[in-house]
Amino acid sequence: MGTLLLLFLAVAGALLAGAAPVSAHAALTGSDPAQGAVVDKAPTQVSLTFSEKVALSDGSVRVLDPSGKRVDTGKASNVSGTTYGVKLHSGLPDGTFTVSYQVVSADSHPVSGAFTFSIGAPSTTSVSLSDQTAGGGVVGGLYGFGRYVSYAGFILMVGGGAFVLACWQRGAAVRAVQRLVVSGWVALTSATLALLLLRGSYTGSGKVGDIFDLTLLGQVLQTKAGAALVSRLLLLAAAALFIAVLFGAYVKRDAESADTDGEGADGETEKRGPDADRAIEKKDLTFGLAIGGTVVAAGLAASWAMAEHASTGIQAGLAMPVDVLHLLAVALWLGGLTTLLVALYRAPSIEAAAVRRFSRVAFASVAALTVTGLYQSWRQVGSWSALTDTTYGQLLLVKVGLVAVLVGIAWISRRWTAQLPETPEAMDTAETAVTAEAADTTDATADTTETADVQEKQRAEVAAGASPAAGASSLAAASPGSNASDASDASDASDKGPEDAGDSRRAAQLARQRAAVATARQKRIRDADPLRSGLRRSVLAEAGIAVVLLAVTTALTSTEPGRTEEAAKAVTASASQRSGPLSLSIPFDTGGQDGKGTARLTLDPARVGGNEMHVFVTRPNGKAFDVPEVKVAFTLDAKGIGPLPVVPDRIATGHWTATGVQIPTAGDWKITVTVRTSDIDQATVNKNAKIG
Repeated sequence: MGTLLLLFLAVAGALLAGAAPVSAHAALTGSDPAQGAVVDKAPTQVSLTFSEKVALSDGSVRVLDPSGKRVDTGKASNVSGTTYGVKLHSGLPDGTFTVSYQVVSADSHPVSGAFTFSIGAPSTTSVSLSDQTAGGGVVGGLYGFGRYVSYAGFILMVGGGAFVLACWQRGAAVRAVQRLVVSGWVALTSATLALLLLRGSYTGSGKVGDIFDLTLLGQVLQTKAGAALVSRLLLLAAAALFIAVLFGAYVKRDAESADTDGEGADGETEKRGPDADRAIEKKDLTFGLAIGGTVVAAGLAASWAMAEHASTGIQAGLAMPVDVLHLLAVALWLGGLTTLLVALYRAPSIEAAAVRRFSRVAFASVAALTVTGLYQSWRQVGSWSALTDTTYGQLLLVKVGLVAVLVGIAWISRRWTAQLPETPEAMDTAETAVTAEAADTTDATADTTETADVQEKQRAEVAAGASPAAGASSLAAASPGSNASDASDASDASDKGPEDAGDSRRAAQLARQRAAVATARQKRIRDADPLRSGLRRSVLAEAGIAVVLLAVTTALTSTEPGRTEEAAKAVTASASQRSGPLSLSIPFDTGGQDGKGTARLTLDPARVGGNEMHVFVTRPNGKAFDVPEVKVAFTLDAKGIGPLPVVPDRIATGHWTATGVQIPTAGDWKITVTVRTSDIDQATVNKNAKIG
């Protein structure tokens, strides 16, 4: 047990000590104005589009001018779907503006970031944003540790209780098992309270001082995550009642049933009526505990499913019950495994039938985990490439590998289980012999100790001038062959007060000696059993892998799903990809003499932001055409942008150029070219091209 606890703490510490801030599960997929865009006039609002719905608060979206002054109205709102906007003040100056945002995704994780856009032309800015990501820092580390402890507590409490009810009802009276289940309840309750306090700072400022801010706590209680945590606390109150009944009334009922069985063995057939009633009562109590425990456990699992990955994305209505089943299967398997480990190390004995029952439960749990895990993996990853190209996919592969190792060790445990005897008669006989031997040893020790005490007392009395009669009576009491009545008469002649107190102390000491010797002998016999020892080692190895598996699972719940990450990367790549120089050949005809030709326009790099433009005007024979004027305009009809005029400079015969041509956003742009060949002859032609 101590080894497992140390492993638990070591893995948790190693993971959390070097953990990066929690990854956002909603990604910014677009904005208006776009990142790096240069617009000709000030927008009336800034809008942001995310991959899923997010929760906003005052100050969630801030827009700062080049001097660092806020120019937004302060309250962001939902524009449509997953697009959110904040209004801007009028009369904004030219320059570079900074947009910073910090929101909470639908699966309860904080999302933050920043980008810039410019009005008129880019400029320097005094805005300096903090490097700390939302959900990071000390508060983020504490929150991650709280999540880990909450999962561990849930597994120990639910898995331990289920192991007792379904596999080993006699284990309800084992003190080590009781402590394990109660420890799980305490861990889950403490972690839930801590998460509730940390939540406001975790999704906001990230400051340690804000942990006990009651205003933030009130805001948290109004969110989906806060409601889930409060629901978990209420269900834990019901779980406390379940544990009290399981280790209180249930154990008492089991003891009464055992006592009555002992009386019936003596031939008192008239007790069979009450025996049957007690058996029915115990069966009803077991059924009630099973139903109540299942409801409470499912409710606790739902408090995670309703507020995390399963609650958002595709097929959320199916994903949430699947997630509940997945969590329950994990608890039954790993929690039951831990309880079995405690029983093998701490309990005097555990029946082979109980181990076999748990083996069947574990097999069913692994089957449920396989089915639900495959569905969750498909839902969160979405493609084979995401398994290797995203952090979520890589962690998922590590988890699958750990599960495979765990199943392999479990197969070894099943082999040890199959070799256990069907009935514990041999073990019971050995333990009975050991107990009898221990009792004989302690009785002999007690007789020797008592004789030595009386002889010592006789010598003390002789030295003090005691009467010969008293000495004789003491000697008689010390003699192994003396009559019991003579010893009693001799003792009556002396003062009984101090002797009675000494006898009581010696009796208590002897009882402790007997119990210690019997326990030590039982432990030696238990540890010497090769089957039990082999099973104990394999179960310990399973539990060690399970601790690491739980840590990886906790990390997965704090990582952006592969499907979302790939979608965000695709949007980012689409917005910032370098398409290479854009080249268009547009024929024209001004209608006048010598008015035909071709305008070849190139735009490099043809992406959002600054570009370099060249226009080459040629005659039909391919020679340079010296024209007096060329003008270009860009229009994006889909978003009502433009026309954005560009007047290039003539640098050579038939060659016109312009630098710093700003494309504010990606899209299918209409490029209009106007060519004047004389004072009265000109032509305007256009062509569409995708830019950005």
